[in-house]
Amino acid sequence: MNPSIPQKQRIVSLDIIRGLALFGIMFINVRGYMLLMEGTLIPEYSGANSVIEILIAMFVEKKFFSIFSFLFGVGFYIFASRAEKRGDRPRWRFTRRLMALFVIGIIHVLFFWGSILAIYAVVGLLLLPFYHAQVATISKWLGVIMGIYLLALLTKITLGGAGALTGVLEFIISDVTLIFIMFLAGFLAAKADWIRRINDLSKPMRWIQMSMLPICIGSSIWIWVAFQSGAENLPQIIALGTIPMVILYVTTMFSILENEKVQRFFKPVSRVGQMALTNYVAQSFIGLAIISLMNLEVVSPIHAVIIAILIFALQLLYSTVWFKFFKMGPLERVWRFMTYGKNGRVRI
Repeated sequence: MNPSIPQKQRIVSLDIIRGLALFGIMFINVRGYMLLMEGTLIPEYSGANSVIEILIAMFVEKKFFSIFSFLFGVGFYIFASRAEKRGDRPRWRFTRRLMALFVIGIIHVLFFWGSILAIYAVVGLLLLPFYHAQVATISKWLGVIMGIYLLALLTKITLGGAGALTGVLEFIISDVTLIFIMFLAGFLAAKADWIRRINDLSKPMRWIQMSMLPICIGSSIWIWVAFQSGAENLPQIIALGTIPMVILYVTTMFSILENEKVQRFFKPVSRVGQMALTNYVAQSFIGLAIISLMNLEVVSPIHAVIIAILIFALQLLYSTVWFKFFKMGPLERVWRFMTYGKNGRVRI
């Protein structure tokens, strides 16, 4: 039987990081909340807008949805191991949970075309064979898949179309592959019990941080130069630097959150993360409402930052108030019902 992770650890660290990931995701998603009509001209930004756009590309784009994906992998292991501990069938129960998420995601995509929920549900099925696998086996699979992904990115950047391999390369370097890599990495971190042993792993984590830092600096400079020169392969350059940046972000956040004062300071953020499904879906509706009130035809990078901050401030407020009266978010309750049914009450 796989060891389960206690609820307290999830609240202390995972929910806070999930809340921060939701905040970062908005800097990208806000500009997609409003559908652009055919013929709408996208301006070329300069000044503060240009700087913000570059900074988002360097430090936010692909990074925070990857962190969110990592936490989904952690959540899969936590959910399945607890189900197994209760005597339930973990893989079947998680499959049902993914089916429920798929339905929620299909409904959400009717309102926000960029919704990731249905894709998460489909890609999440690929985690099922790994539930009973050994940590060493999962590590090898993760290393191979990650290596293929990075090699494909380098090939695409270096050779461009690569002739007959273009279609294959495009599939390998798609966000779906990155999502699965992060799913598997999060699952591995939880199964190997790294989540509960942050203090014990402080030395290797510092080594990892020091190793990733120069890579991230080099990647950021490359993105800046590519952005300024209008490089066609900018998306691939951004993607290439994503995994090192995510490793740096995640290890740093887990390390900082070992401090109890920091945990208390970020308690409101944990409430946002605790009802992540509700808040992710709510962001699109709140964002669209704000865009409409501001009467924007095109959302500039400055507008995106302002709107993201406004949405997150509102979510900090209502999430904190919500948990004074309820144990879980409204969509989390719906998701739970769809996972267990009316007679599937289990201890929270």
